[in-house]
Amino acid sequence: VQLQASGGGLVQAGGSPRLSCVASGRTIRYDDMGWFRQAPGKEREFVAGISWSDGTTYYADSVKGRFTISRDIAKNTVSLQMNSLKPEDTAVYYCAGDLRGLRLGTKTPRVVYWGQGTQVTVSS
Repeated sequence: VQLQASGGGLVQAGGSPRLSCVASGRTIRYDDMGWFRQAPGKEREFVAGISWSDGTTYYADSVKGRFTISRDIAKNTVSLQMNSLKPEDTAVYYCAGDLRGLRLGTKTPRVVYWGQGTQVTVSS
């Protein structure tokens, strides 16, 4: 599976960009999908995940209530709507596929395949 992310860029604090990730190569049927991010000098961290089968969503505490993850089964796409952005949200955002452990509630699910990152820079 190949994942192609888009939608990043430079946004002002308080902005609401939307990231999208299209999967190609095969139809996503059971893989839980999600987003991670990596800020300069920091480790990559889990942001949000979604169960492909029933749409249950999972979030890091730092984004809960501000970000919304969703899926479009027909389009093989997972999206991340980001609201009320803060400068500390600045990072490279990565689409991720087949998140093992997501539905057990882990905040560090193991990722089987990654997309390329898309930069999100939040100016204050």
